[in-house]
Amino acid sequence: MIQNTNEFFMRAAIAEAKAAFDKQEVPVGAVVVCNDIIIARAHNLTETLKDPTAHAEMQAITSATNWLGGKYLEDCTIYITLEPCAMCAGAIGWSQARSIVFGATDEKKGYRTISNSLLHPKTIVESGVLEKECRELLVRFFKEKR
Repeated sequence: MIQNTNEFFMRAAIAEAKAAFDKQEVPVGAVVVCNDIIIARAHNLTETLKDPTAHAEMQAITSATNWLGGKYLEDCTIYITLEPCAMCAGAIGWSQARSIVFGATDEKKGYRTISNSLLHPKTIVESGVLEKECRELLVRFFKEKR
């Protein structure tokens, strides 16, 4: 058994965020885990695809549902480096993900600034996992943009 499962999988999400950073995308990464196996990896692609909906979570949900062959992620946990926005939280809610784990909070655009009800009622939420590492990558990205 993995010693600290949440940190292990969050590090995989951070690796995705770093891939986004390298592409000049806002460095947010996500992985979807089912039965302790990563079934989807994704990062922001809004600039690459010229698509405002191409957030890491949206890409990860699409990849995971394709892998599973169905539209629900009820046995899955989604690890995300940044608190999901309202759009992504809504999509996570529709996917019926069992749980989400995110690193850094988003005080400006995070779903909790609008409503905690965007997720499925049974979805378990854990925040603050490797928060410092997740936040530092975002701060560095925006500092370099200025």
